[in-house]
Amino acid sequence: MCGRHQPRDVWFLAGTFGGQVKRDCRVPHGRPIVVPVINSYGDRQSCAAFMRDAKGTVVLDGEPVEPEAREGDDIVVEGAPGNAVTGEEGIFTATGCGLWVQVSPLEPGAHSLVIRGRSGDFSIGVDYALTVAAS
Repeated sequence: MCGRHQPRDVWFLAGTFGGQVKRDCRVPHGRPIVVPVINSYGDRQSCAAFMRDAKGTVVLDGEPVEPEAREGDDIVVEGAPGNAVTGEEGIFTATGCGLWVQVSPLEPGAHSLVIRGRSGDFSIGVDYALTVAAS
């Protein structure tokens, strides 16, 4: 399911709603990869509180990758009925925040991406086994 609704310029990978998971994913060659380390949304105050405690690590093929802090971006959320984020259908605006990583396009072959994030009592862990398809 990694390929569903992907834009043409980057390849998004998902975090979790808490806890740890292992995922296998095929990624097209030539696209940068963007992934949240730990993230949230709400109003500016809740994002500021979330970011005070936000910590995370990313390791790509055994090498650390430094996350970038996004401390309060205006976002538009479009929810489908029963979606995992809001549970409701509709469009609303909020403030998005978190630690994110963007990596340059990977060479064809197998890669590992290990993500760990925490803010307060909320923590995530995702171990990706990535296969980059040849052009």
